[in-house]
Amino acid sequence: MEIDNHASVPAIVAPAPRIAKFAIGQVVKHRIYPFRGVIFDVDPVFANTEEWLASIPAEVRPRRDQPFYHLLAENAQTTYVAYVSEQNLLPDETGKPVSHPQVPHFFKELKRGLYVSRDRALH
Repeated sequence: MEIDNHASVPAIVAPAPRIAKFAIGQVVKHRIYPFRGVIFDVDPVFANTEEWLASIPAEVRPRRDQPFYHLLAENAQTTYVAYVSEQNLLPDETGKPVSHPQVPHFFKELKRGLYVSRDRALH
């Protein structure tokens, strides 16, 4: 008599990555909140903690199945690193530089509205 020792385990299916709408070095602004920043990394889908996601009110919580962007961000009071869903970003067309102190670490210069990468590995 043969015993089937393999339990049926449902497969975990990751959402299909989408092509990012914005590029590394592009200056963007938040759709709702008053901040802007330059993109220095992109996750093809949500890659932060469940606690981070749960801290966002349900009515404005972003979908997971979209690119998320790491920004060197600024507002009127301070600079910081932000993690923002694609659905909440718009291009910033002011042409003004981002005053975050880490910009020179990632980028050489601002050229025609885009920051030029320093060509070094981020991870």
